[in-house]
Amino acid sequence: MSNENLIGLTELIQKVKQKLLAASIPASPNEETDIPLFSVDSVELELQVTVKKDVKGKVKVYVLEAGGGASRDDVQKVKVTLSPLLKKEQLLGIYKSLYPERWQEFMKTSVDSLTKGSEEPGF
Repeated sequence: MSNENLIGLTELIQKVKQKLLAASIPASPNEETDIPLFSVDSVELELQVTVKKDVKGKVKVYVLEAGGGASRDDVQKVKVTLSPLLKKEQLLGIYKSLYPERWQEFMKTSVDSLTKGSEEPGF
């Protein structure tokens, strides 16, 4: 198993955070059509990792691919929970103060998205 094919735990967490933020924040605050509707309370990652010590004595934690090439003795299971710094209510308050002219549209779009499909039987 070569180190060039491994991804570090820190790098993986950064990538997950970037992807979640990209899905929840408009590319530009001036984009009328891009209203943030996505909010995450927490994300739990359960990963298989291997720990290695490099020649300088630093410990590195690498995330393994499913069915990765490490021996079973080298593999550890790790749970990582990512949580936002601000609660939904705080984010809504900030959005409302920054974009008061878009607040009604934001709320309508949010409610429409949440209730979409509620007319279907069994929903």
